[in-house]
Amino acid sequence: MGKGCTTSSLKRYRQFYLIIEKGAPLAHQLTWSHYSELLPLKNADEFNYYIDIAVKLCLTKRQLRERIKSKEYERLPESTRNKLIKKEDSSITDFIKNPIVIRRNSDNNISEKVLQRLILEDIPTFLKELGNGFTFIGNEYKIKIGNAYNYIDLLLYNIEYNSYVVIELKVTELKKEHIGQIQIYMNYIDNNIKKINQDKTIGIIICKKDNKYIIGYASDKRIYSTTYFLK
Repeated sequence: MGKGCTTSSLKRYRQFYLIIEKGAPLAHQLTWSHYSELLPLKNADEFNYYIDIAVKLCLTKRQLRERIKSKEYERLPESTRNKLIKKEDSSITDFIKNPIVIRRNSDNNISEKVLQRLILEDIPTFLKELGNGFTFIGNEYKIKIGNAYNYIDLLLYNIEYNSYVVIELKVTELKKEHIGQIQIYMNYIDNNIKKINQDKTIGIIICKKDNKYIIGYASDKRIYSTTYFLK
């Protein structure tokens, strides 16, 4: 096998063989370096998830390592993980992580303005935390309701699901008034900006602490909530 083949290498080769023998997909687009990052994973469903996204998104070894290190699979909703196992169709909110990791350069006691600034400083990473297909339209997006101007924290668009996405940032626990606020913004986008061939607008509230009872009783199922973690 040559001088480069060590005892450790042989152990990894054997481990790889056993995983593939158990039915894990063999993606020819991935290199041995990719699989070396995956071998420590014990959960077969998690292993398959990272193979799938690595192929779909053409991830480098380093990008794959970063996603594994951030515990991306573990931060997916349980309902999403079940859909992946059963190979069911996904929705626009299925791959939003909880919590969403936001890199910071300040302490944890921040305002909504500071939270928005931290997101804007690394908008590509933030969009990846939400899932696939998200594009940035604008922040503090101005809309006029009656005689008053209102400002949407972040307005996005998802090209895969053909839908506008309204993001509201809250540095408190989720409250019922947050639901009403984002619903007004979503209805405005639907009535004034959305085209007839586009799907209805989705609303995502990113808050410091979730409240499953509040979101559970929300009448509009297009509204989704998740939390953030400053790293």
